[in-house]
Amino acid sequence: MQPKKAQKRRDTQDIELAMDLMVVLSEKDDRNVENAIQQRLANRLELRTFCDLKAETVAISKLVKQFGKDAQNIRQIMGLFGKFKRIIRFEEPSAQDFSVSSRTLEKLPSLSIPHEFLCPITLEIMTDPVIVATGQTYERESIQKWLDSNHRTCPKTGQILRHLLVVPNYALRNLILEWCEKNDFELPRKAISVGSDGSSSELVKQISCLVQDLSSSQLNARRHAILELRTLSKDNPDNRILIVNMGGVTPLVQLLSFPDSKIQEHAVTALLNLSLDNANKRVIAREGAIPAIIDILQNGTDEARENSAAALFSISMLDENKVLVGSANGIPPLGDLLKNGTVQGKKDAATVLVNLSLHQANKSRAIKAGAIPPLLDLLEDQNLGMIDKALSLLWLLASHPEGRGELGRLSLIKTLVEIIKNGTPRNKECATSVLLELGLHNSSFVLASLQYGVYEHLVDIARNGTNRGQRKAYSLLQHMSKCEHIA
Repeated sequence: MQPKKAQKRRDTQDIELAMDLMVVLSEKDDRNVENAIQQRLANRLELRTFCDLKAETVAISKLVKQFGKDAQNIRQIMGLFGKFKRIIRFEEPSAQDFSVSSRTLEKLPSLSIPHEFLCPITLEIMTDPVIVATGQTYERESIQKWLDSNHRTCPKTGQILRHLLVVPNYALRNLILEWCEKNDFELPRKAISVGSDGSSSELVKQISCLVQDLSSSQLNARRHAILELRTLSKDNPDNRILIVNMGGVTPLVQLLSFPDSKIQEHAVTALLNLSLDNANKRVIAREGAIPAIIDILQNGTDEARENSAAALFSISMLDENKVLVGSANGIPPLGDLLKNGTVQGKKDAATVLVNLSLHQANKSRAIKAGAIPPLLDLLEDQNLGMIDKALSLLWLLASHPEGRGELGRLSLIKTLVEIIKNGTPRNKECATSVLLELGLHNSSFVLASLQYGVYEHLVDIARNGTNRGQRKAYSLLQHMSKCEHIA
């Protein structure tokens, strides 16, 4: 039926689309095209966001290779993209907007660059990537221009920014530099500095001496060296590479077992900083750091335990390290931190457990380690701000038979329904996901949630929730319909 309906109205829509294109692409008319026409055309072509334009630009690069930079149709398309950028308030109109065609075409040969390396605003490789309040990354110069123009939203997501601070994304910058070196791609010089003062040789000498002092017989020398390396590795990705290349990991791992709680704390924190580099994660695991970090997680000071959890999270971003952490009995102390730790410790433990539980064997370990009861307690405490994290972990554990068995409490269903009724959009999405996971394997959960009045709220989520929330709510409503027929 849908194709038939589409067939009936195809001609009218095609004519309107063609007319809009003729007006917008006209190079003879110097007058500004009405924004309404451009907006209508952008909607019909489904080029409504920066992501849409970015993906389309990548596709256009193939046409450039096939037809050449001077092809008339390519120039028109790139000019059209420039107009669409202004429609969605990409940046304030300026003289630069009218040179977007030639400027973008010059950059198109480099579009074999990984998409995550491209700034969502300029669609060019980033040299100084920074993170805004929503977690999105942009080229510093571009996002600063956006903010300086009195915009208070994230260009990519449209969300209102809670603050206007930007934080350097050193991890991504390091990946970009590695990719450029591997592919012989030259970045502007401002992106390849080796230290804030440019004195790379002095820095190398300094780090070399500090690494040697980690094994010094003088306790004060060790303490000074480890504290300095912790500081140097905190913010600068180049320093992390230098420290590892100069053999800093091995003595740091050895100091994890040193009978001094402060040295242990500094050592695990330095390794946490170094692990922010992906290549370093493997080096740290290969040097046998994971069991020693787990030991500090179990027996260290509060701050050392929190940083140990954060280090395990960073290291376990690699799948092979998820297995190593689980097999090294790292999950039980995380369960204890989740139950008895500080507020920050609980947050760190939940974050690590979510990451580790992406590996199937670790789900069973987390359940046996007693992770579920404290998670249910976290759902009841609104002040901790951990509902989403707790629900995410419960969703993963509910996909395991042992987890579903332990979660088979109607009190949990009541809590989930309350969150679906009164939570934030993200809360509702996560709670719906957990309820769907449980309900697909046990219809009694579904029937219980219906008794608590969840149905009308699921309908609202299916209409107005987040994208994922809408999908989950729709699936759950369909499953409920089947369960009611069976009942």
